[in-house]
Amino acid sequence: MQSKVKWLYPGMGVKRWLLLVGLGVVLFGVGSSLAFGVEIFSALQQVLIRPLASALGTLPQIASTLLGVVGAGVGLVLIVAGIRQTIRSVAAIFLKENVDRLPDIVFEQRQLKRGPRVVAIGGGTGLSTLLRGIKEYTSNITAIVTMADDGGSSGRLRSELGIPPPGDIRNTLVALADTEPLMERLFQYRFSFGEGLKGHSFGNLFIAAMSEVTGDFEAAVKESSKVLAVRGKVLPSTLDQVVLKAEYDDGSRVTGESRIPCRGKRIRRVYLAPAAARAVPEAIEAIREADCIVLGPGSLFTSILPNLLVPEIARAIKESRATKVYVCNVMTQAGETDGFTASDHVKALIDHVGAGLIDCVVANGGPVPAEVAARYEKEGAFPVEVDREELEALGMQLVVGDVIDARDLARHDPAKLAALLMEILQRKDALQAAAQGGAGERNGAP
Repeated sequence: MQSKVKWLYPGMGVKRWLLLVGLGVVLFGVGSSLAFGVEIFSALQQVLIRPLASALGTLPQIASTLLGVVGAGVGLVLIVAGIRQTIRSVAAIFLKENVDRLPDIVFEQRQLKRGPRVVAIGGGTGLSTLLRGIKEYTSNITAIVTMADDGGSSGRLRSELGIPPPGDIRNTLVALADTEPLMERLFQYRFSFGEGLKGHSFGNLFIAAMSEVTGDFEAAVKESSKVLAVRGKVLPSTLDQVVLKAEYDDGSRVTGESRIPCRGKRIRRVYLAPAAARAVPEAIEAIREADCIVLGPGSLFTSILPNLLVPEIARAIKESRATKVYVCNVMTQAGETDGFTASDHVKALIDHVGAGLIDCVVANGGPVPAEVAARYEKEGAFPVEVDREELEALGMQLVVGDVIDARDLARHDPAKLAALLMEILQRKDALQAAAQGGAGERNGAP
């Protein structure tokens, strides 16, 4: 009760508008009574209506109706104006310069909440690229992020503080952020000087500090999500301290995600230690409830597979009835997928986790500009060949589209990729509706 009374405290900026609403309600009530001839305000009728009727040269009943309609109209205008200004006064505290966009913001948020439930699995820049596009269609997003990173700032914080690596989590949070650009720049800022600070990003340090304050890494991610006003949820695939290892075709092995691409050898397999890493329960729940599960784009062996090697996650994806899409990379990755075609990427996933993981493969059909291709060629990377027949032999539905943003780098365009994924989802919904309609007709439904 006391909190409700606070609306009447000085300086709240809403009392005048609430009084205006109250006055409007009174005018609307009186006007409606007069307009419909309700004998409640007889004194008012004697004082106003009879002189008005005499002045207009009409019957008191007609004058009463006319005065009532005008009074009710004015009251309605005051009610609407008072409510509008009350909302603006309260919203101005939170939206500041965006108050005039309040109707647009409310509409956008309502539409996003009605969007499909999408689970995106991966890490690195590929996952961030996907999420920047998807968040324009839905806020029902769950990003499941690899915890195998051991290089750079993340690796240092992991070894020094004993926390899961925050780097891919940070990139994902920023990609899903619905906040001021300055806050995004702050989270991505990397110190270029300072003993102990050089090489660290502010976002990594923030998540590490939040982890210490909350006493829990998962809670730290959730609190950081609030700071950045994230659309959706960001979850680690596991909270166990996992290490990614690789075995090459020549039988040699290496430990550490950051070291795997550096050997220049063909990778036979990657695996986690411990192998029985436990999944975050909320991630499994999100997979079970998903309408669409997207793997990639991103580094095949070091960003996507580390998530799928968590046994519970792979099992949940296989059991899911969602549309399961693998977004194949535009270019091969030196030291990781040298010479890989689109079907080689899919075969690697199947070899590691088994069948039933993917329904559909999205591949780029847009051209890679010659100057961009030449720059990648110097680094040992080439456009991924889309071998349709091999993919179809694996039982994959192939969707090829121009999803590339090749202005500087041959990467996926967030808007193009998200639009294509939404098209795939809509197509599936239409096919399911048609199938249900056909079943209804066969069962004698009208």
